[in-house]
Amino acid sequence: MTISNTLVTILSEPRHLVIAVSGGVDSLTLSAVADLARGGTSMTLCHAVSPAVPAHATDRVKRFADERDLPLHLIDAEEMQDPDYTANPVNRCYFCKSNLYRRLAPLVSEGTICAGTNVDDLGDYRPGLTAADEHDVRHPFVEAGLAKADIRNLARSMGLGDVAELPAAPCLASRIETGLRVTPRDLKIIDRVEGALRDCLGPVTLRCRRRRTGLVIEIDPELFAAITKSELATLTSLARHHADANGGSGLSLSFEAYSRGSAFLHA
Repeated sequence: MTISNTLVTILSEPRHLVIAVSGGVDSLTLSAVADLARGGTSMTLCHAVSPAVPAHATDRVKRFADERDLPLHLIDAEEMQDPDYTANPVNRCYFCKSNLYRRLAPLVSEGTICAGTNVDDLGDYRPGLTAADEHDVRHPFVEAGLAKADIRNLARSMGLGDVAELPAAPCLASRIETGLRVTPRDLKIIDRVEGALRDCLGPVTLRCRRRRTGLVIEIDPELFAAITKSELATLTSLARHHADANGGSGLSLSFEAYSRGSAFLHA
């Protein structure tokens, strides 16, 4: 896939470019295009290190920046100190992004903050986009009319390897049922359980949900339908071990087929 002139122009224009990098395919591909468009000059990658960010995502961002010799700022967005965020309301993402962009603002002297939002994201309920508007954050992929499939094709054409095939991975707080308080303990349980199961199953669609009833682990529907009783018992034992080891010994644990956004409860 050819990089559009529109995208190159958008990423070349700012005197300095600050890219909010989560570690997913969108933000990493945006960073790679920006590096190419700007020749690696006058741009900074920023990544929030938080209990809500999977450890493997932070590691991926570090490797990406190191391989391309790009400046990387690791920041604490301090959302865990925000009671509006930890209360986990329907618009939790608004408070998350507000904290993030507020922390990025001092890095943007005469520059621009960009995020990896794509046109597919515009069809979802995303209060974080309101926070982006309030902080003048640009969305180059949206401006260039690129959807998720386009971004994956772009990543492949640029030789970004496994980045192009990364499954969608929203922040860990999205696994916690709306209205149930976001805590470092639950985020750690979610991260460790998902990490252990992915080590076993590979890069599949997988979520460890924290619901009021306990932990519910959701796996890609086709894979879930094909899992034998013996395999499920092994996965259950593995998940139970990591949940218990990280403070979740009192939580029930079950498996279901993956359902997008099942922890999100509308008001």
